[in-house]
Amino acid sequence: MVNRIALSLHRVTGLLCQGLLILIVLGQLAVVILRYVFGIGFIELQDAVAYSFAALVVLGLPVAFAEDGHVRVDVFRAGQSPLWQRRFDIAGILALLLPFFGLTLWWVWPDVAFSWSIMEGSKETGGLPGFFIVKTMLPVACVLMILQGLAALAVRHD
Repeated sequence: MVNRIALSLHRVTGLLCQGLLILIVLGQLAVVILRYVFGIGFIELQDAVAYSFAALVVLGLPVAFAEDGHVRVDVFRAGQSPLWQRRFDIAGILALLLPFFGLTLWWVWPDVAFSWSIMEGSKETGGLPGFFIVKTMLPVACVLMILQGLAALAVRHD
């Protein structure tokens, strides 16, 4: 059950990350062309690129973890048997991933709740509203990482 949910959310998150990356590239290209070719500043587009980048960074964490593309010390791992690799992965998930993202979720929640209560917008004059949505991406990423960790435990436990 956890694995199916994690897989479904992984697909959606992966597609969202791809869309954000396209938006970042096209948006930044448009900002540069508008500024240096036409002499026009477009704060809203700059904010959209910055918001997209922030969301891409935090949502890329669970995608990388699910695809086993995260960083680990492969120098030690290369000489280990598959059994010991699984044991170290399980230990890392239990001792590091779950507590770290659980604490991060607990720590950022008040700031995100406050941001929603005031409907926080851009710090730039004339910038985009909705910065509270960007701040929400961090707890969403924490929940997705915890879910991916639990799914990895369920798979590796078999």
